[in-house]
Amino acid sequence: MALKERVGTVVSDKMDKTVVVAVQNRFPHSTYQKIVSRTTRYKAHDAENNCRVGDRVRITETRPLSATKRWAVLEVLSHSANLQEVPK
Repeated sequence: MALKERVGTVVSDKMDKTVVVAVQNRFPHSTYQKIVSRTTRYKAHDAENNCRVGDRVRITETRPLSATKRWAVLEVLSHSANLQEVPK
């Protein structure tokens, strides 16, 4: 059985070891054939807390890790350009 993979953008990294990834799906409307885009948000496991908001990531399906988390970050495809260090 092949696992599902998606490519999306990190929209939130406020949780510990979890990121929210928005995946945009573009398809033609069944009647009007105009291109429609639909966005789905997935919670994905980020074990090392590497991802930041704006990063482009590849996620894969995994076993349920919590009540809403069923995806894991495979790799960071590109980091966001507006990287800002947070003072500690």
